[in-house]
Amino acid sequence: MKNSITGSRKSGGRKKLQHWQVITIWLILYDILAIVMSYFLALWIRFDCQFQKIPQEYMKAYLRFSPIYIVFCLLVFNSLRLYRSIWRFASYRELARVFEATVITGLFHIVGITVLYTRMPVTYYAFGIVIQFLMVIGVRFSYRFILLERGKRRSAEEKESIGRVMLIGAGAAGQMILRDLNGAKETNDRIYCIIDDNPNKWKRYIDGIQVVGGRDDILSSVKAYRINKIYVAIPSASPEDKRDILNICKESGCELKNLPGMYQLVTGEVRASQMRDVAIEDLLGRNPIQVNLDDICAYIKGKVCLVTGAGGSIGSELCRQIAAHEPKQLILFDVYENNVYDIQLELRKNYPEMSLVTLIGSVRDSRKIAKVFEEYRPDIVYHAAAHKHVPLMEDSPCEAIKNNTIGTFKTAYAAMLYGCKKFVLISTDKAVNPTNIMGASKRLCEMVIQSFDQIVKEGKAEELLSVRFTHGDKELDKLDVMREQLRNAVTEFVAVRFGNVLGSNGSVIPLFRKQIAQGGPVTVTHPDIIRYFMTIPEAVSLVMQAGVYASGGEIFVLDMGSAVKIDTLARNMIKLSGYKPNVDIKIQYTGLRPGEKLYEEKLMAEEGLLRTKNELIHIGKPVPFDVDQFLSSLERLMDAAYLNSPDIRGLVQEMVPTYHPE
Repeated sequence: MKNSITGSRKSGGRKKLQHWQVITIWLILYDILAIVMSYFLALWIRFDCQFQKIPQEYMKAYLRFSPIYIVFCLLVFNSLRLYRSIWRFASYRELARVFEATVITGLFHIVGITVLYTRMPVTYYAFGIVIQFLMVIGVRFSYRFILLERGKRRSAEEKESIGRVMLIGAGAAGQMILRDLNGAKETNDRIYCIIDDNPNKWKRYIDGIQVVGGRDDILSSVKAYRINKIYVAIPSASPEDKRDILNICKESGCELKNLPGMYQLVTGEVRASQMRDVAIEDLLGRNPIQVNLDDICAYIKGKVCLVTGAGGSIGSELCRQIAAHEPKQLILFDVYENNVYDIQLELRKNYPEMSLVTLIGSVRDSRKIAKVFEEYRPDIVYHAAAHKHVPLMEDSPCEAIKNNTIGTFKTAYAAMLYGCKKFVLISTDKAVNPTNIMGASKRLCEMVIQSFDQIVKEGKAEELLSVRFTHGDKELDKLDVMREQLRNAVTEFVAVRFGNVLGSNGSVIPLFRKQIAQGGPVTVTHPDIIRYFMTIPEAVSLVMQAGVYASGGEIFVLDMGSAVKIDTLARNMIKLSGYKPNVDIKIQYTGLRPGEKLYEEKLMAEEGLLRTKNELIHIGKPVPFDVDQFLSSLERLMDAAYLNSPDIRGLVQEMVPTYHPE
């Protein structure tokens, strides 16, 4: 305690003056000078500004009274808080206090010097009071005026720099944006230059704005014209061209806006307000999937559709697109009530006439699943329910098997038993040569689908009665009825495999956005890790089209273009947010997580590819395997999973030869 007190005293002795205290000292020194000079100047002015003409009597009285007057003034100034005001915010009250101090000290000066020494000229008193007031108030309010002027200058500079826009695209859309923006009074944004790749337009003008050059001139023009916003208005350009141009633009540090597509141009509704922020999807440079909407509509319309995992990223988008194609009934099935409640509210608002059923339950609950199929008899099932988080599943491998593999088995079994026409499994590229239990569990799901499809085509579905549909419960009743239902099974099973979905739950995109908003660091597992990416609407379009194409047993694969380095993705997101990687936002490499590999593959080497009517959708040839042996092994896997066996990975490896756990 003693040492603490001593240290406190020492630190107190070394304490520096506050800024306001330093300002106060300088003000006191200035006031002393102002007080002395004001009445001297008054005397000097009274005698025609000639020092020699000032009578000695007046000069002696002034000099002798000045010390007394200085002390009195400082006491009055201090009592009126002239040394404690924040003068950068000085207002009428501060002016009134200075005036009050001047009146008090002026009266004191008149009485004091007259009584103690001699009567001075009237102009001496009048000029002295006025000059003192001006000198005292001047220095104080000049600080405020200087700050205000500096603020105005800064505001003018900022106003001049705000909204200095570069327009990319000298076509019809660009011209509409130019006229809309430069004619708008409600915004300070103005276009200063235009970029277009057509050399015929270079050095020419549109509405007084010069087309300065092509994409190679973007960065130099940003500096030359002090641009801070770039509007990209090239809706008819190819995705590759847009990607290349946006990749150049993001290096400029400017705010980027993009015109979404051709629709606004066709309808003549191109407005600056329709420009949206450039999203990371814009940098992928891939043509969006074109699906046959007529086929899908005919396929969905009037059908009862069931979506498992309906509250998830893919499941909820499936529900939206299914609802838009007039199904007879849409059934939402999910174990997590919050997410499915959100999509339920959205669908009820947008499609109030549609028959919508929302059910809470798990695909692991065979009796619940059987009851749903028995009551609602869905024609089409989209099975999106799954555990997808790779590192978490590495820590809980049995849960991955229970939910993904066994859950798929039970759902597909119920679909077959109750006359479902199409069963579409949502799979993943992580099922190809998996190094983690999540990917292996999804490969097992694909094998379940392929097994069921083969059994149905061979008319042997009733043999599945020998495989336990439930675990730990009694067998389902009415075996004879079930046998007859399986004998007449017509379900076509198909799997749809795609890569990472931008913006989905568990995707790196939301994580990166959150980390950037927090100021970093942005965590990347490895500088060389790559992934295939697609948007949620693309993924769902593939799933919908696959249902139309399916004849049973296929694994549909999207041509996802070139793989993207996660490190590049992180850097692009930082740049699109207006920051510099490793300058404003640090990138931190954390190392590969358990079960994670540097790259994902779209297909196993032995699967090959077949074309479909859609050039971006391919079919992987099924890999042959012994179905009977697989189903037998699946029973043992169910037992091991529900017993939480530590050897679960070994059993999975026996069933999935391409699974190589790290």
